[in-house]
Amino acid sequence: MSRLTRIIATSFMATLAACSGGTSPDGSQTQSPPPPPPPPAGNTVAATVGLAFTPNSLSINSGESVTFSFAGVAHNVTFDTPDAATPADIPGNNSNVSIQRTFSTAGTYRYHCTIHPGMAGSIVVH
Repeated sequence: MSRLTRIIATSFMATLAACSGGTSPDGSQTQSPPPPPPPPAGNTVAATVGLAFTPNSLSINSGESVTFSFAGVAHNVTFDTPDAATPADIPGNNSNVSIQRTFSTAGTYRYHCTIHPGMAGSIVVH
């Protein structure tokens, strides 16, 4: 094999190994992709890019907090029947953030996103 052919073959092999992962020409291991993020905590409601609250209904115990996790599309949370026991609304256009609210009194707290009609959910507190 000519010197030029060996250089081209070696370059091709190095490029192929770099693009496909696995073992490089020198025998070392290439990095694997990072692991997926951990699942959200049990008391998390995700406001998804699919314009839904997931889960649609969440049951918790009195005194527990719920994390509202807003994805890449702007959402907010407005409680339908605010009273002294209802946590504060989460106003604005929230995306790529998580905000917590604590529910201290038993009851059902219905909420909706004012940006996306029909996007609603509830927290049931025992």
